[in-house]
This record gives sequence, structure tokens and C-alpha cells, in this order.
Amino acid sequence: MRRLQVYQSLWSMQPHDASGEILPLDRVAGMVADAGYAGLAIDLGAADVEVAHAVRPHLEREGLTPMIVAFPRSVESLRETLIMAQDFGAPYVNVVGQVFPLTVEGAIPIIRKWIEMSDQIGMPIHFETHRNCITNDLFATLSMLDAIPEMRLAADLSHYMVDREFKLPLAKWERDLMSRCLARSDSFQGRIASRQQIQLQIDFPQHAQWVSLFQEFWREGFADWRGRNEEGDVVFLCELGPPEYAMTGADGREMSNRWEEALKIKAMAESIWADLGGNA
Repeated sequence: MRRLQVYQSLWSMQPHDASGEILPLDRVAGMVADAGYAGLAIDLGAADVEVAHAVRPHLEREGLTPMIVAFPRSVESLRETLIMAQDFGAPYVNVVGQVFPLTVEGAIPIIRKWIEMSDQIGMPIHFETHRNCITNDLFATLSMLDAIPEMRLAADLSHYMVDREFKLPLAKWERDLMSRCLARSDSFQGRIASRQQIQLQIDFPQHAQWVSLFQEFWREGFADWRGRNEEGDVVFLCELGPPEYAMTGADGREMSNRWEEALKIKAMAESIWADLGGNA
């Protein structure tokens, strides 16, 4: 059986709406579980290890699976996070590598070392397509994929939409570049971007064309993953960040409710998955 597992992000929940209220960890876990999410991603770039350990009993109580997002600042520092994620029972570690070689040639041995470390510990890793990290640039990442066949991605294509400033409609060669990423992705993320903004309000009518584009990406990614896997779980992470990811008005308040938006994106992903055959 192939299953879609939709996760929410702890980072997205602090705060989760325009009120600015910071929710206690037990309430976060309860809300996420009650909304039907399968797990909660703990972002070690926005929270520390102490927070991860503090939220863990609440996840266990609510039956939520943890997933760790790592921001290793050196090659060796990923090891401790992989061991922690294994202890937590995470399905994989999402790597946003904070090591910055200037060339693809410089990045290849770093990626290979992290994959070797992952294999030694027995904790899978996905390299997130993310700005301000080792996969910062779409073109460089595609070159790394060519050089390292075992490199697997967590597809957050919002970053590459902004990185390349792709305008609509995408040219075939531009869409083909995104498809190459999707074909190497074992997990997916649910943020919608335009060529200038990393995180759009999904209900604003002027953003409808971008919402449609990202739904097409998710459909393609899910279909490709299903074609490669006869069984297993694929994670779709709803990760809508607080300001400055979220746009704000002159009063400093967010222009939309990220909790409600995440639920809508969750429903989009589940609908696409069902159209492709669901849990079969």
C-alpha cells in the first residue's frame, strides 16, 4: 500500500495567525492531531534541540510522527541530528545544509559524505530544495543530481520559483527543469510562491494562476513517486512560515490566516492523491 502522510510544521505554528499568540506545545500538538495531520516537523533552524525534546511527549500522546529538519553548519554536525531523529522515530531527516561551497565540484564531496553518514546510521535524508543552503540554486542542484545518482530531494519548489524568477506561463525547458527535481524527490512541501514572493495568500484571486501551477507540480510529483514505489509512505509537509515569509500589511499583521491556508493546502494534496488512486 502507498500512503500520503500530511505533516504540519512546528515553525508554522509559532505564531499560527495574525493574533501573534504563541501557542504552548501541548496545544500545538493537539490542534495538529485534531486536524488530521499524520505528523509534525521540527525545524532546528527555528527552534533548538531543547524544544524538540520538549514537544516529543506531546507528539507521542497525540499519536503524531516527528520529522526533523536539520540545518548542519558543518559536515560532521549532521551526525548528531541523524542519531536524534532515529531515536525520535522520524521517517527521515530533511537537510538544509548550511555549508556553502562556491562550486558544484566543491559541493559533491559534502553531499556524498552526508549520504554516507545517513547510510551508516540508518536514517534516510532528503536534501530540501531551499535557498540560502547547499541546494540554493536550481541549476547547481541539477548538476549535483547528475553527479550523485543516490541524492534524493525534498521538493519545495517555491524556493526555485523565486530563485529563477520564472514567469508564467513556464517555457517547456523551464518546466522540464522542475520535472527533473520532482523525479528525484521522495517528499514534497506545500508552499505556493510566485516569481517574486516566496509565500502567497492562496485565496487572493490574483494568485490563482500560481496556485494552479503548484497543484500541477504536486500532481506530477505524486504520480512520479507512485510510479517508482509499489508501497510505502510519502510525506507532504504544509510549511507556511511566519513573517517575513508571510506578507504583512502596514500594521505589521499578516494578510491571511496560515493555519486555515495550511488546511486548504492539505485538502488539495489529499484530493490530488485520491485522484491518482489513493492508498493503493
